Amino acid sequence: MKMYLISDNVDTWTGMRLAGVEGAVVHEKAELKSQLDKVLADKEIGIILLTEKFGKAFPDIINDVKLNRKLPLIIEIPDRHGTGRKPNFITDYVNEAIGLKL
Repeated sequence: MKMYLISDNVDTWTGMRLAGVEGAVVHEKAELKSQLDKVLADKEIGIILLTEKFGKAFPDIINDVKLNRKLPLIIEIPDRHGTGRKPNFITDYVNEAIGLKL
């Protein structure tokens, strides 16, 4: 299985290319949808790496793929600016999932 990157910036795309991961740079919703359709048609791709910006900007597209397909696995990664998440987001997520209030 292969990985494929869909990024919103050239720096992340370049870094992943140096690591041997193919990918594309897109900026608009239509471009993202088109690129995802292309990648989903390729049965050799098992993991899609997406920069976090797409998960925030276009959750309808990303969630549709995550909820309705077993493969490929979609992983949101931070871009060159870092993550937009709080430093303790994992702890907060787990606490919320189990209903723990601190």
